Amino acid sequence: MRTIAIISQKGGVGKTTIAVHLATAGALAGYRTALVDLDPQASARKWGDKREAAEPEVIGDHAERLPNLIEAAQANGADLLVIDTAPNADRASLAAARAADLILIPCRPAAFDLDAIEATRDLATIAKKPAWVVLSSAPVRSAIVDDARSGLEGQGAQVAPQVIYQRVAYTYSVIDGRTAGEYEPGGKAADEMAALFTWACKQVDMPTGGQSARTTGGQE
Repeated sequence: MRTIAIISQKGGVGKTTIAVHLATAGALAGYRTALVDLDPQASARKWGDKREAAEPEVIGDHAERLPNLIEAAQANGADLLVIDTAPNADRASLAAARAADLILIPCRPAAFDLDAIEATRDLATIAKKPAWVVLSSAPVRSAIVDDARSGLEGQGAQVAPQVIYQRVAYTYSVIDGRTAGEYEPGGKAADEMAALFTWACKQVDMPTGGQSARTTGGQE
């Protein structure tokens, strides 16, 4: 089982949006996928309650139970576990970071957000896990995205190649428990998240076709 944790000490940066899209992409790729929501606001769990499709399974719980949830997911044959965390929750975020094979740090390309990622990067360093910044909620066709990438890389941060832009498909799709790809198949938002999922899979050595991975002896 591979585990991806979405962590940021700042709110409003798109953690849950990225989490539900990656988990859904995993399920659609044929992986047995679970999404754990550690945020007391329970946005991911509420999204799952509205969702008509059975997958991904969404579990809302407290950070203290994360080891038990991971053990249960492994026992149930999960291939991919995505963890959505709360902002300003060092203890829960550190637990998620330690459990992760890959940490994604959503960050808007704005000065206050860029300054705030240092605390999250510190958690990843403590956990000794690979962490990548994902530029999110980015304005379309703006030089600020390239400026933010350059600034982050200048600070030693690893920045994911795929940018998640401000698109209405993200806003409308989650209203009834869908993703951008289900709301607007082939749209730009769908393509962005598909590219992020493919890239993330490569980081954790998962083929992007989960069903073929199981039938050909790929990693579990």
